[in-house]
Formats: sequence, structure tokens, C-alpha cells
Amino acid sequence: MESLRNKYESEGDSYNLMILQTLSDRLAEASAEYLHEKVRKEYWGYAHDENLPVKDMFKARYQGIRPAIGYPSLPDQGLIFKLDKLLNMSNIGITLTENGAMTPTSSVAGLYFSHPKSSYFMIGQITEEQLQDYSLRRGESTDNLRRYLHYAVENQQITCDDIL
Repeated sequence: MESLRNKYESEGDSYNLMILQTLSDRLAEASAEYLHEKVRKEYWGYAHDENLPVKDMFKARYQGIRPAIGYPSLPDQGLIFKLDKLLNMSNIGITLTENGAMTPTSSVAGLYFSHPKSSYFMIGQITEEQLQDYSLRRGESTDNLRRYLHYAVENQQITCDDIL
């Protein structure tokens, strides 16, 4: 995938690059969803008799969740560095950029929770007071955390430029 991506980039073929990236991202997400189903039904086996229609799968009506770093329920992209220290992702060919993006670009990393009451949630606006408290608990500067948080801090909208 990376060699094809590099080829399209060097040729300036933005259309095929966009198609390749879209397909790669969808395959990565589908693989994560498939693995989550295998975990629920076989590996952990807490929902071995689950038989949900696709529309219920899209609505996450299964037991358990699989939040991923950088997504709404876990917006601090900086946590990927801690996960990398635990897993040493380079052993499977994944490296991180200085901003925490994974390479190859269509890589995903999430956490699995099987508890029957676990559910997805979204972090809303973060106040400056909350950011300072989080900073103390994480042992990191507020400026560094602001760089990795994907959602607005009150009175200061974080843009993609701030994250990248």
C-alpha cells in the first residue's frame, strides 16, 4: 500500500491517491470492526450467540465498545505514545509521527471494553479549568495537551493546523 501511495504521490496522481487512501481507511475500519466481532463472539466469548443485523451493528447495539485514540470519546491523540510504549508497535511495522499519526497511514489502534454497561460518549467543549486539571493529572503542559486534543478548549477553537 505504501509503495503504491508513494508512486501516486511522485506522479502527482491525486485522484488515485485519494481513492487508495479512502479504500485503505475503509478496509482498516472494517478489519477493526471484524476483529471486535471475533472478540465478542469467539476470543472473549461474552456474546457468542450475538446475531445482529447490519443496521444494528452500525448503531453499536452490541455489548462492549472499542474506542480509539483521537476519536470523540478518547480525543487526546498524545495517548498514542503511551500505547506505543506498552505495545512497541514497531514490531508490527507501525511507526508514529511527532504528532502521533500512525504510519502506514491506514493503521488503527483502539481499546476493547466488554462490560455490558460500557457505551460510547462524546467529549464536549473543554474549559480552561478542565484542561489545567487534566494537565496536572497527566504531568504534561497545557500547551502540549492542547496540541493533541481534537476538540475545542473554551474560547480557543483548536484547528487542524494546531494538531498538525
